[in-house]
Amino acid sequence: MIQRIQTLYLLLSGLLMGSLFFIPLAQIETDTQEVFQFIYRGLTNAEGETVTPTLALSILLTVATLVSFITIFLYKNRTLQIRLCGINLALLLGSTGMIYYLGSQLADDSSVVSYSITTAFPVVALILTFLALRAIGKDIALLKSMDRIR
Repeated sequence: MIQRIQTLYLLLSGLLMGSLFFIPLAQIETDTQEVFQFIYRGLTNAEGETVTPTLALSILLTVATLVSFITIFLYKNRTLQIRLCGINLALLLGSTGMIYYLGSQLADDSSVVSYSITTAFPVVALILTFLALRAIGKDIALLKSMDRIR
């Protein structure tokens, strides 16, 4: 059913991942006092022009967000929900790694990278997705126990 606790976990996970499209991930300041913003689509300068695009990160964040929302509406097929949660865990882990990797690669040795709190959102979404996976597993166990009683 859609009113289960895993729906809340998956919804919060999807909202956290969706918020990454609107908030900068990091700020990179060079030694020439030039400031760049690291957002989901790449490194942008002060005028908002994309200096270095990061298409892989954009695709990864989009797919992770969509999988979270799609998993909510597959409440009748719990085994598929568990598989999609596992896929989403891998996507969230990959997006976390890619954010930190790209943040360090886009910055020079003389520049300073200041990560914002939004870089922790994929980790929180990872924990919420794991909690949803456990709750779905508990639902399956409950339904199996009810079938044994009949």
